[in-house]
Amino acid sequence: MKDSHRTFLCISNYFKGNAFLTALKKAGNTVYLVTSEKLRDSNWPREYIDEMFFMPGQDLDWDLEKLLLGVAGIMKDTKIDRIVALDDYDVEKATFLRENLRIPGMGQTTGRYFRDKLAMRMRAQEAGVLVPAFSALFNDAEINHFADNIPAPWVLKPRSEASAHGIIKVFDKESLWQNIHELGDNRMRYLVEQFKPGDVYHADSLNLDGKNIFCTVSRYLATPMEISQGGGIFRSANVPYGTHDDKAIREANKQVMKAFGMKDGAAHTEFIKNKEDGKIYFLETSSRVGGAHLAEMVEAATDINLWAEWARIEDAKAKEKAYELPKVRKGYAGIVLTLSKFQDPDLSGFDDPEVCFRVPLDYHAGLVVTSPQHDRVMYLLDNYAARLSTDFSTVVEQEKVKKFH
Repeated sequence: MKDSHRTFLCISNYFKGNAFLTALKKAGNTVYLVTSEKLRDSNWPREYIDEMFFMPGQDLDWDLEKLLLGVAGIMKDTKIDRIVALDDYDVEKATFLRENLRIPGMGQTTGRYFRDKLAMRMRAQEAGVLVPAFSALFNDAEINHFADNIPAPWVLKPRSEASAHGIIKVFDKESLWQNIHELGDNRMRYLVEQFKPGDVYHADSLNLDGKNIFCTVSRYLATPMEISQGGGIFRSANVPYGTHDDKAIREANKQVMKAFGMKDGAAHTEFIKNKEDGKIYFLETSSRVGGAHLAEMVEAATDINLWAEWARIEDAKAKEKAYELPKVRKGYAGIVLTLSKFQDPDLSGFDDPEVCFRVPLDYHAGLVVTSPQHDRVMYLLDNYAARLSTDFSTVVEQEKVKKFH
């Protein structure tokens, strides 16, 4: 019988992943957490964490050399078996530590495919996955060739920011160059891509030994880009099972995971179904559980807790034992979420029996609903979005990206 104990070092510069940390500890492991000093007093599941370590500042403020020295110091007395990044922005930190300390898991080259939007597109294109036309911003002639041959509108995207943060939409060549010049030396940290109108989908998956073992396909009813640039109500719901879109996104997701070298763990991948040609195009991926409480939505539809199952996969791989996915339920669920003008919004009026989760964040109003019928979920999301917009919703202007990953 193999040793049933391992030591995991988890990294998160955001407050998330409690179910992951809890599941790891319940599996009989030592669990360390490295997080930001600013999150010291957050509601972490401390009874399931053996020790917490704090870095000054948040995310970009972290000094990776100090982080490396600190982790190396821990390893003088305790062998660390696995390092896990719980958030998008922690992937670089984890790959940096793994490479330096020679700990198994995703290295820096593969990690690029799950963080750098330029690397993602180049790798996807090489593997035959459809992507919108794009160009790096390194060479002026290449940019001009793109602008002269690819119809506008276009979007300038930061290569390593999460979600729709920092995206700039432009409609002509003059505006494109004006924005590039304004970026100055930071232009190398952006790419330009043709904007393709259409419905945006996300595949939330679990992977084991290079194979996709679980995937739920959902559609954003209002895209992250629309919300980040114009405000509004975030909504998503899983699509009817066995439909053309469901099958097409699942297949595209498998292609991406294989091309990018995903071996084990969770992934959140986004695609767009272009309105003009009906084809599925890859947008971006990440080696993590989706944000914005999509994990709660997926669990409400399928009974699969992505955080807990990801932890169980990590545990199984570290201990060289078999992993078995729990039975998957084929239900339906959706989420509706908005920034709230109230710190603790009273959502007691949203009392339909289908409500199964209420977002517990200050200045957020959000709910997850579930039903055996897809139509019922869609009706509730539309109804709740209208009510939240009238009584709770507020808009905060998006900050410009000043510091880059």
